[in-house]
Amino acid sequence: MDAIIAVADMHEENTAATNGCGKTRSSYQNEAALLALMEKTGYSMVQENGQRKFGGPPPGWEGPPPPRGCEVFVGKIPRDMYEDELVPIFERAGKIYEFRLMMEFSGENRGYAFVMYTAKEEAQLAIKILNNYEIRPGKFIGVCVSLDNCRLFIGAIPKEKKKQEILNEMKKVTEGVVDVIVYPNATDKTKNRGFAFVEYESHRAAAMARRRLIPGTFQLWGHTIQVDWADPEKEVDEETMQRVKVLYVRNLMLSTTEDTIKAEFNKFKPGVVERVKKLRDYAFVHFFNREDAVAAMSVMNGRCIDGASIEVTLAKPINKESTWKQHFNDQISPCSESLLGFPSKEDGHQKSAWKQANFSVRLNGQHSPSPPEVERCTYPFLPGTKLTPISMYSLKSSHFSSAVMHLDYFCYKNNWVPPEYYLYSTTSQDGKILLVYKVLVPSIAYGSQSYFMPDKLCTTLEDAKELAAQLTLLHLANCAPYTA
Repeated sequence: MDAIIAVADMHEENTAATNGCGKTRSSYQNEAALLALMEKTGYSMVQENGQRKFGGPPPGWEGPPPPRGCEVFVGKIPRDMYEDELVPIFERAGKIYEFRLMMEFSGENRGYAFVMYTAKEEAQLAIKILNNYEIRPGKFIGVCVSLDNCRLFIGAIPKEKKKQEILNEMKKVTEGVVDVIVYPNATDKTKNRGFAFVEYESHRAAAMARRRLIPGTFQLWGHTIQVDWADPEKEVDEETMQRVKVLYVRNLMLSTTEDTIKAEFNKFKPGVVERVKKLRDYAFVHFFNREDAVAAMSVMNGRCIDGASIEVTLAKPINKESTWKQHFNDQISPCSESLLGFPSKEDGHQKSAWKQANFSVRLNGQHSPSPPEVERCTYPFLPGTKLTPISMYSLKSSHFSSAVMHLDYFCYKNNWVPPEYYLYSTTSQDGKILLVYKVLVPSIAYGSQSYFMPDKLCTTLEDAKELAAQLTLLHLANCAPYTA
């Protein structure tokens, strides 16, 4: 009876919709189709707060909800498609605990949904078989993992504050704080980078804390702080991680060289390191064998190299099949999570525990190749100062802060032809022109991949080109893509 009332309530918001064949399906037909689905499955359905919930829990469910990692995000859903068509498709991957379809007041869906399965394996299978699935002729949906975010980014923190001080202060002003993540400054290890990440016991606790802190007037130690959601860590399945033989090493001194890192990691067992790739204050150490990589991680974590205490973990391979992003849906902001990271300056405005940011749209992150730390300031141009014409290619990479310039410099130094940029655009749901560049490096070939294109769209031309250049640098710097 409750289910029938819920669907009857939905009728107030529904208008006629067209199906995939161009025929109009009335609100009464929609209602009948949903009632038939509920009768067949035994699931309830309720519409509230702009979403329609099917199940949650399903009939006969006992115990707590499924654990984190069991939910997938579904995007690019045709606006006139509803649960009676969608649920059977997603049931192919496993038992659905809850299906949440985002709804407009008009009765159309908003183009995306969340599907929670009863097990992580089912969610992973849904991504495997339904991502880029042609749900109607010429209409392809995107499916990727959806994770409840329990972490906030807190910016504009005084750089002299220590981890314990930040933890104590956040516990005073918000509830449910579990931990804080603070990274040392790349040039002065006694200071933090001007930001921290606060981990909460639940998504709800994090959301309540964000609501309390977000107005922009909240101060810590006399400073108005910046608050936003931190980008969720990208999960990599255990089977993939069991094959990783690359270590991610962070908190290095800027002056530490790749040769020094290789020598230090070879000390515990000579000859085990294949190669090292250092980028700013972090590096990827590649081993010949996984067993040696795991042993080195245990031995080297917390060790000092050139006076800096390093952190060592297994690097996470980038799963290119999972990089589909929800560009065209209102729930995704320009600073949403991305599997890839991009470089930034040390300005205390990092967006993610694994990604830095310095664009106004905060697209950057810390784990891609970037120029070394650049001192960005001006000096007086005094009368009589002698100027000498030079070529940009005679400079060192440390003179470039732009990824576009750095990529051009990188190609020149390798005797490659310059990179080629191709601009594309689309329109967001609110009418904004969104831009993305495709970068072609003619002198190289990565198997079937002949170009590089970011998985984010930008509102300005400069940001789009910079982001594309940074992504290309990331691929060029590592034979196999890894992240922290």
